[in-house]
Amino acid sequence: MKQKFTILFDLDGTLVDTAPDLMHAHNHVMKKFGYPSKSLAELKKSVGKGAGAMIGRSIWSQAKKELTTINEKIKNKMTDEFISYYGKNILNESKLIIGVVDFLNWCKKENISMAVCTNKTEHLAVDLLKKIKIYDYFEFVAGFNTFEYCKPDPRHLTSVIEILEGEKNKSLMIGDSESDANAAKAAEIPMILLEDGYTEKNVDEIYHNHLIRDFNGIEKIVSKYL
Repeated sequence: MKQKFTILFDLDGTLVDTAPDLMHAHNHVMKKFGYPSKSLAELKKSVGKGAGAMIGRSIWSQAKKELTTINEKIKNKMTDEFISYYGKNILNESKLIIGVVDFLNWCKKENISMAVCTNKTEHLAVDLLKKIKIYDYFEFVAGFNTFEYCKPDPRHLTSVIEILEGEKNKSLMIGDSESDANAAKAAEIPMILLEDGYTEKNVDEIYHNHLIRDFNGIEKIVSKYL
C-alpha cells in the first residue's frame, strides 16, 4: 500500500544523543596519532558531516598552527581507526532523545513511512539503530556511503523518498544541523529542527519551519501536514 506521508530522520543528535561515544572514539584516535583531544561541546560542533570531515577538521586545527597542510593518507588512517573503535563502542553512553519511541509508535499508528538519512557510515547507523532497539521502525536507512552523495545534497533525501514510493509534497525532514536543513531546503520539503544540535550555528542561522526541544508533543506539528 502506498504510504500517505513520509518522515526522514537524521540520526546523531536527532534520534540519538551519540556525542559521548563519538567523543571517546574521536579522542582515542587523536591520542593515538598525537593530536589534541576535544571536549564534548567542541565535538558537537563537527559531527554532522561524517567521520572523515570530523577527523579532517580536528587535524586541520593543528595543521594551521604548524603552517602545514593535511596529510590525506594520515587522515584516512585516522578515519579508519575512528570507525573501527567507534563500531566496537557504539552504545556505551548514547541515549535516545526524549520522546523518540512514543513518536515513532505514533507515526506507525498513523501509517507514516519512516526512514533515516544520516551522514554516519551506513553499517554503523544500522548497528546503532538495532542495538538501541528502534531499527524496525524504519523502512530504509541511508548513510554517508549509501549513495554517491550525502547531505547537504538534497538527493540524499529525495532518493530515499523515491525508494519509499513517497512524494516530496507529502514528506518532511527532522534533524539538528545545517546539513539536514540545507538538504531539506534544497529538496523543498519542510524541516523540523531540534534545538541544541550537533552544530556550531545558532538556530536562527539554520533553515527550519518548526523548532523543537525534543520529541514530546511533536505529533501536534506533524498532524498539520497529514
